[in-house]
This record gives sequence, structure tokens and C-alpha cells, in this order.
Amino acid sequence: MPTKSNFSYFTKSETKKRRNTCIIQRFRIHLGNVYSTKITFHYENSMYDTIRIFCKNNNEYQDFPIGTTLLEIYKTMEVKMPYMVVSAKVNNKIEGLRFRLFAAKTIEFVDVSTSSGMRTYVRSLCFVLYKAMSDLYPGSRLRIEHPISNGYFCTMNHRMQISEESISKIKLRMQEIINEDLPFHRKEAQTEEVIRLFEEQNMPDKAELLLSAGEVYSFYYQLADNIDYYYGNLLPSTKYLYLFDLIPYEEGVLLRNPNRQNPTVIEDLVEQKKMLEVLHEYVHFNEIIGINNVSSLNNAGKNRQLTDIIKVSEALHEKKISQIADDVAARNARVILIAGPSSSGKTTFSKRLCIQLMTNLLKPVAISLDNYFLPREETPKDEFGDHDFESLYALDLELFNSDLNKLLAGEEIHVPTFSFEFGKRIYKGEKLKLTPQNVLILEGIHALNPELTPNIDVKLKYHVYVSALTTISIDDHNWIPTTDNRLLRRIIRDHKYRNYSAQETIGRWTSVRRGEDKWIFPYQENADAMFNSALLFELAVLKRHAEPLLAAVPRNCEEYSEANRLLRFLSYFYPIHEREIPPTSLIREFLGGSSFRY
Repeated sequence: MPTKSNFSYFTKSETKKRRNTCIIQRFRIHLGNVYSTKITFHYENSMYDTIRIFCKNNNEYQDFPIGTTLLEIYKTMEVKMPYMVVSAKVNNKIEGLRFRLFAAKTIEFVDVSTSSGMRTYVRSLCFVLYKAMSDLYPGSRLRIEHPISNGYFCTMNHRMQISEESISKIKLRMQEIINEDLPFHRKEAQTEEVIRLFEEQNMPDKAELLLSAGEVYSFYYQLADNIDYYYGNLLPSTKYLYLFDLIPYEEGVLLRNPNRQNPTVIEDLVEQKKMLEVLHEYVHFNEIIGINNVSSLNNAGKNRQLTDIIKVSEALHEKKISQIADDVAARNARVILIAGPSSSGKTTFSKRLCIQLMTNLLKPVAISLDNYFLPREETPKDEFGDHDFESLYALDLELFNSDLNKLLAGEEIHVPTFSFEFGKRIYKGEKLKLTPQNVLILEGIHALNPELTPNIDVKLKYHVYVSALTTISIDDHNWIPTTDNRLLRRIIRDHKYRNYSAQETIGRWTSVRRGEDKWIFPYQENADAMFNSALLFELAVLKRHAEPLLAAVPRNCEEYSEANRLLRFLSYFYPIHEREIPPTSLIREFLGGSSFRY
């Protein structure tokens, strides 16, 4: 039972004679050039001085004084969690542990092993990195560009080479800041005042973002004498950052964080040089056309400058696809294997690649890997006892390789069809025989896995990895995860073509990601070519379609937390209409209006 100190308690009869009053005292406190408002509540003669909290973690109710923080509730209720608690869902909306409750709520504490919890941890770690760099090298610029190699690739001062000695100093200063146990303060003020603060701190990217958002009030975070902006909550203080690393990586540094499945250890370093090269190329492309972050894209939209950006972005896609087709022809490859995660645009990429292959006097023929599924009773099962159709071993690998070898030897095969209705493979009389001009197109999640085609001569194969590698940033310290880009695509597509709600798509996403982590991502560096299917302007286009779907997710369901986060993320974008996007565009696969048949 919470303490009753500083609160007045009355019997029911006394309450009838008294009136509940809430006196708000405001004090203007001078903090540099910033004035903030402190609000204290005095409850006089009230029976309503406590609120009832239901905690989903232990399925218990408990009363607390009004204004109690989530952190205080967590300590009082002694909630047991596998790992360190970093935030909580309040009525299915993620809040930081310093968040105060003034009404009855349902809460669920979140630890660092969840996606949401790790985002909170990494954001806080990024602020400490920024502060350490600012303390040691005042006036320098930190840019956190993208997740890569199980870490976060960062550059300083426009990709200036950083010495190992400087990196060691920054890492040491980060640890000192963590040991000082400095609190992360969330502050709110009029937007024009916050913009002025960021301008004074030489952070024009933050100022431009808030200016383009058009809000009356804006919040920011303060850590000692440094301020920053993040679109999600942070940890209560720096002492929560118990594990990190900072190492040299290419021309920048790699910020490393705990492993999500086992947060007691650091993430394994996985080299992804091919992907990093693609990301660097697109970041450079963004710099050339002057669109590095959301605010510059918003300004281009408001100033009616998007026509050229759309045309150039689409032309870059066509150029990359054409280069891949030329490379296939130059290598005399006979089998093109295309893989990529969900909603990466593999289908449209394959169709556009076929067109470019034909300009090289090649005739592509597609084979669906789905037709080689094992009979349902032979399909392996996952840890939940369900048929695992995403497993490589759900395919009849022996038959598939036999047919592939026959085709490459110039023999004719009977093409199977898998009946999902009856759960077995059937033959409808379809036959296939390759000519010297034919190339096989194989698209599927296992296409880059060496175990799919172990008996095919490597010289005959050409591997392509397709994914939406988003390279535009919200600002210098807030990147856009490629996962968010793909999830928004899938929400729109599932609603349009499969009649699924955003709630249903979000609910399935964890399972989809689990399959990607196991069967796709470990093999992406096997690719001969990587194609970035993301378009510079697409999130502003997806906004118009995704927002009403996300807004329809009920507040009383688990998926609301993710829907609310995505809505907050999309709020930074100025909407763009798709009228000028060509019918062959990859994004048409999700929006509709494509000239391709799917």
C-alpha cells in the first residue's frame, strides 16, 4: 500500500461536505535562456487522491498516489522480468519510466529483450555518444546513418577519417557519462523556442525538422548541458546503459548494443560490406540531389519540386536493374536467384529485370519454388507444432535440383504445381525445356541459401538480394529502420489485396521477422548484386494510405502500441500524392495502379 503522507484522507460522510480542489502552482525557472513550467498538485480534502493501476505483468491491481511515475510503480509492485525494464505500455502506448500517471491505467512493463525496449536503449546510447563527442570535440557533427553489421554506423564531420585514438577517447568519455548516472530530462516548450535552442547548439537538422512539422509546442531531451531530439522515449538515466561498444568501421565508427535475444552479451559483429557499399552509394545520391533528411524532403514537397526527384529516383532504379541484367549477360549465367525479406518488392523487381534481360537478347523463364513444397504431412514443424512452410526443408530439394539439372542439360521436365487446398504436389501436363537464349528466374526467401542449389555449377548462378534499404533520415541522430518501410508497404498491400486490417498485419509481423532472421538475412552477403528497392520519396507517399489504416487499430489491442509508433513516425512527413509515379514503379506493387500483372 502506498504511503499516505502529504495526502488528506476523509470518510465518505466527510467527503460529501468537502469539495475536491486542485491548485496548480506554476513557477518559472530560469534554465539558461529557457523558461519552463513546473506544476505541483495539492489535493485538499479529497477522497480521489489515489489512482488504481492494473499491471499486466503480474495480473495485479494496486492503488498509488496521483502523479506516481512508472519507475516508482515498478519498484513498489516488485515486478519480475527476465531482463532490465526500460519502459512500459500505458493503455498499450509506450511511455518512458519517468512518465507520471494521473488517472487509472493498465500498464505493462517492457524489458530490453523486446524490439521496443531495445529501441529505447539504443536511442539513449546514441545521446550519450553525441554528448561524449561534443564534450571532447565541440562543434563537431555526428551523423547516425543506418543499422549495419548488428550495430549502428556513424560518421563524424562529413565522413572525416577518425583515428583509433579519438575513438578510444570517445568510448572512455561515454563510460564516464554512464558512471555519472546523469538523468535524461524530457522538456517541452513552444516550438519557436526549441528551434532557437537547436540553432544555438549548431543542430540545424533538428531545427529544420521541427520547423517543417508545424507544431505549436515541441519536446526535446536534455542530458546535463546538452540537448537533443528523439521521436521515442529514453531511459531514466545513463546508469541503465550497462553494455555497449564503439569500434572503427570503414570510414566511420560502429556503435554496438546488447543482443536482443540475450541482452547480457554484445551483438555479434557480422560483416556486411556489400550492403554498406549500397547504403553509402544511396546516401551519396541523396546528398547530390539535396535530400538528406525528412525536412529537406518536406520542403521540396511544399515548394513543388518533387517532379524531378520522382523522375530521378525512378531513373536510378531503372539504371541499377539494367546494370544487373548486363552483368548477368556478361557472365553467361543461366539461373538467376532472387531473395529478399517481406515487402521488399521482389516481384516487381523480377518483372522489370525480365524486361532488361530481353534487351540483352535473353528470354527469361520463371519457376516458382512454391511448386516444390513437400506433401503437407512431410512438412517440418516449428517450435509451436505448426507446419513451417518458411523452412528450407519444407521444399523437396532432391526433386527441385533434379529438375534444375535436367533443364540446364537441355532436357524437358514436367513442371509441378502445389495444391494448397489438398496439401500435395500435382501435375497438370505443363512441360518446360530451355533454349540457349533462356535464363531461369527463381524468386523466393531461400534463393541465396547455398543449400538450395548445391549441385548447380556456381558459374551458372547469379544471386540478387532485394530489400528496401531506406537511406533518408529523420535527422542526424534519428535513422529510419528499413523494417518500418517494409511494414508500411505490407500494411497497405495486405489491406488492398488481401482484405487484412493493419492490426492483423502488425500481429503477424513478429513471426515474419523471425523467419527472415533465420532464412534470409544470414545469406544476404552471398549476393552477386544488391538492389535497393526503397525510393527516396516513398514514405511521404505511403503516409496518405497508411495513416487511416493505422488509426483504425483499436486502442485496447496489443498491436496499438506499434500502430501508434508508426503514426508518430509518419507525422514528420509532408504527404505526397502518387499521381506522378509511373505505372512501372516498384511502389505500385503496394499502392496499386501497376502496369504489371501479379
